[in-house]
Amino acid sequence: MPTEVAPLRRKPVQQRSAQRVERMLEACAQLIDEVGYDGLTTTLIAERAGVAVGSLYQFFPDKRAVVQELTLRNLERFVQTVSERLDRMELAHWWDAVDTVFDVYLGMHREIPAFSKLHFGDVVDLRLLHENKDNNAVIAEKLTSLISERFGMSPAELELPLSVAVEAADAVLHLAFRRASTGDPTLVNEARELVRGYLSSRISEDQPKDLPAPR
Repeated sequence: MPTEVAPLRRKPVQQRSAQRVERMLEACAQLIDEVGYDGLTTTLIAERAGVAVGSLYQFFPDKRAVVQELTLRNLERFVQTVSERLDRMELAHWWDAVDTVFDVYLGMHREIPAFSKLHFGDVVDLRLLHENKDNNAVIAEKLTSLISERFGMSPAELELPLSVAVEAADAVLHLAFRRASTGDPTLVNEARELVRGYLSSRISEDQPKDLPAPR
């Protein structure tokens, strides 16, 4: 699709080239944790990855493109991990899916290099994931697709509520991680309750109700 971002100048074909690109992305993540996005340069990335800066420019036009590719891969990992967990779970209610999304996001925040600094790209550009859509809109669309498929719910019914829920959760979780490096647990729980309470008032109750309702 022409509106999708394409940070790579060219896709690595040979295994050696693919390995170089992976080293560049790993180096980028490490450096962002150390110096932040503002302190990041293509020269630093190349040096940390053990490649010539000219080799980096064969694949990426600038540091933003490297970070963009890293963020797109994190998004892919996020969606894939949520999907795999949902496939393994006995889902009694869509609230199960919401809790799973929170758990995966928190895990990535705590474990994936640079994720705590980049999140899904807002630090760099509000439209890093898609040329014509905000980053949170892209995430909401992915979650709408996942939840609608597993619960037989209408995407049209989920689209607006999930968009609002993503924005609300994003704001509170940002606050939680500003308060504590691993996420202030009280604020994380508040984010869960906020989202579950809001969605329960907006999404049809014609779903299984084996779990207790949000307080």
